[in-house]
Amino acid sequence: MKYPEFLKENGCIGLVAPSFGCNIEPYRSSFENALKKWRERGCRCDLGPNCREGAGIGISNTPEKCGAELTEYYLRKENDCLISCGGGELMCEILEYVDFEAIKKAAPKWFMGYSDNTNMTFLLTTLCDVACVYGPCAPAFGMEPWHPAIADAMELLEGKRRAVESYGLWEQERSAFESAHPQAAGALCDGQGYKDEEHPLLPYFCTQQLRLRAFLPGVGESGEEREGYVPKDAAVMKGRLLGGCMDCLVNLLGTRFDQVRAFTQRYRQDGFIWFLESCDLNVFGIRRAMWQMDQAGWFEHVKGFLIGRPYCHGQEMMGLDQYQAVLETAKRHGVPVIMDADLGHLPPMMPLVSGSMAEIVMENNRLRITMDYV
Repeated sequence: MKYPEFLKENGCIGLVAPSFGCNIEPYRSSFENALKKWRERGCRCDLGPNCREGAGIGISNTPEKCGAELTEYYLRKENDCLISCGGGELMCEILEYVDFEAIKKAAPKWFMGYSDNTNMTFLLTTLCDVACVYGPCAPAFGMEPWHPAIADAMELLEGKRRAVESYGLWEQERSAFESAHPQAAGALCDGQGYKDEEHPLLPYFCTQQLRLRAFLPGVGESGEEREGYVPKDAAVMKGRLLGGCMDCLVNLLGTRFDQVRAFTQRYRQDGFIWFLESCDLNVFGIRRAMWQMDQAGWFEHVKGFLIGRPYCHGQEMMGLDQYQAVLETAKRHGVPVIMDADLGHLPPMMPLVSGSMAEIVMENNRLRITMDYV
């Protein structure tokens, strides 16, 4: 596994838009304030041509232009790391225009983003053996003040941090929050939270208590194995981190960019912790995604699963909840599963170094992830 050099003092941050660009509010103002805050820290910024674009469908520009920008800015020596301008919908369409062979031969460079950026973070690791950060996109760095998760992501890039911990409170999706608190509808953004076009720099509005859930292979009182999982208050798992947004991962499965089995074979002695989260999938979509990845052989050598809170559709459907959507496949492998982690689309998210060796410890409703760059 290749690990890039860390962002040095007065280093240069490259900004690219392989998915959405920062052309509308509140992302435009958030992005401009992020640039200001980075420059105040002494960083220089190297902006790609698509950063403020919105000419594309589901991405900032045409697939050809987005792929060319991503390749050029990864290879150019003027910047030291890359941060994506945002997630989106159709980043998969740029992949045929990204020169992964040139990237593989180049000096490794940190790339950070999440959601649709799984198309880059996952492939950098599995195609190029390069570690990268599954973490916040550029506009998040424009919030005032920074949430600890944003500071953690910055410190990962700077080499000042190799361990992250859960944050205690998280931000519920706005419509769900307002349904549960009708008295707050219309009052939010008046200094309370949930950024919008008129309040682009508001920080996360974290009101929900973290409630981690761990599931371990069943063991009876006499030590005999039981079928299925048993809920636990603590869990430990070790292995190489791999994963991203399931919506994007299953879209890559079976394409020419799917070289996962060769990758997991190369690192089989380490085993893998799959970190997974979802955006648009309902509980049946999550269960289908888990089944599909498993049937494709992706979960060979798995040591555990770390699952984030589902964004849009975590509610139970036809007797299936978000937990059984994952556990039905996971139980075939008899490994620990930790769910409702600070990971993905419901912030805050722990930034994770994809490709790194990690130890994950859950106890007392807290999660600590320590990453080693070996």
